[in-house]
Amino acid sequence: RRHRHQVDASCRPVVVAYLASAVFWLLMGNLLAMLASIKMHSPYFLGEVAWLTFGRVRPAHLNTMIYGWASLGGVGVALWLQARLARTLLPYRVPLLLSCFYWNAAVLWGSWQILAGHSTGIEWLEFPPLAALAPVATFVVLVMAAIKMIRDRRESHLYVSQWYLFASVLWFPLVYLAAIVFMFALPAHGMVQGVGNWWFAHNVLGLWFTPIGVATVYYLIPKVLGRPIHSYYLSILGFWTLALFYNWAGTHHLIGGPLPAWLVTVGIVGSLMMFVPVVTVALNHHLTMVGYFHRLRDSMALRFTVFGAMAYTLVSLQGSLTALRSVNLTTHFTHYTIAHAHLGVYAFYTMVLFGAFYFILPELLGRPWSSPTLMRLHFWCTSLGITVYFVALTIGGVLQGIAMNQAETPLLEIARRLQPYLQWRTAAGALLSVGHLAFAMLVLRMLRPGPV
Repeated sequence: RRHRHQVDASCRPVVVAYLASAVFWLLMGNLLAMLASIKMHSPYFLGEVAWLTFGRVRPAHLNTMIYGWASLGGVGVALWLQARLARTLLPYRVPLLLSCFYWNAAVLWGSWQILAGHSTGIEWLEFPPLAALAPVATFVVLVMAAIKMIRDRRESHLYVSQWYLFASVLWFPLVYLAAIVFMFALPAHGMVQGVGNWWFAHNVLGLWFTPIGVATVYYLIPKVLGRPIHSYYLSILGFWTLALFYNWAGTHHLIGGPLPAWLVTVGIVGSLMMFVPVVTVALNHHLTMVGYFHRLRDSMALRFTVFGAMAYTLVSLQGSLTALRSVNLTTHFTHYTIAHAHLGVYAFYTMVLFGAFYFILPELLGRPWSSPTLMRLHFWCTSLGITVYFVALTIGGVLQGIAMNQAETPLLEIARRLQPYLQWRTAAGALLSVGHLAFAMLVLRMLRPGPV
């Protein structure tokens, strides 16, 4: 127990810096998301302000959430989990802390540049190249820290969460650096750029957020319940099949485009083969919970984590089915895709991050959360909000796709039919905003000065 406190003390300044800055970007991204959502059904809202036009607000929202909230929060959680599981002190604390400040400065400057109209125009890589280099520099330190913690670990056995976490800090820098090179340094042209763009964007989800999210679930469910994971062998199968199949799946986003048929088919096959890791991980997570669902009442960390684990199963199976050409014919270029993306990044990954925050911060700071009422408000607003969001845009997106496939239906008529679903989207966003404010208030109270 004494050594565990020493590990937590070594993590405290670095992990708290990453987690606190992630919450700041969650609020900023939330504000930009609400502006973008309102503009979808009320396009003249703040339309006279160039900085707040939809074409700037939407990519600013995407990048602040991906590189601000999701990445900074994920790094903070990953560092703490690696140190705890290795039972070793967090190494390179000063470089890691400086990297956190550098990353935050890059996200701030990159978001400012997007709002000023200087976006690159490449989705998921809209930050100017100078800001885009921040993660590359930071990951040099992260990889060094991950290697040192595994090398110096006090446990001979590597737990499944450590596989995923170590893989994520190796995979993502390679994917990110390749995208920077082929998008900016030695830019590809024509359709090749589209292939590279979606190879990168899809792998941000599958080789960066997914390993961190799955690793967190593998840690938190057994830890809170006090029982082992259901099957060690299933976890091996799930890890290696994710590593094998996910990298191929990105080109299913380009079905119908001017690509060689075999290239798109490879993406479809990769997406369908993702059934294997998804089902194995789902069985492991959900069978570990069987007989213990009553514990959801006692632990807010467990409640968020289980919600996220269930969403992971749903979004992954949905993604595999959506990759089929017959399904994609209706869903492509519609709000259905937006619903699917939010089911993954929010309902799965963000909800798991919330669960991790609720577990980690009391461990680091030695004090309980200040308000169970705010915690419940946070859970119900976010869980209901993302459910309404997903259902509204899924239904609206399918109807949109059906109408778009009818050549005689005018686009203005399709836009008119979508209005109620887009208004429900904004209502869902308002619910999420209330939940985020409650969460930010809880974190702010937790970080108040005092003895630890």
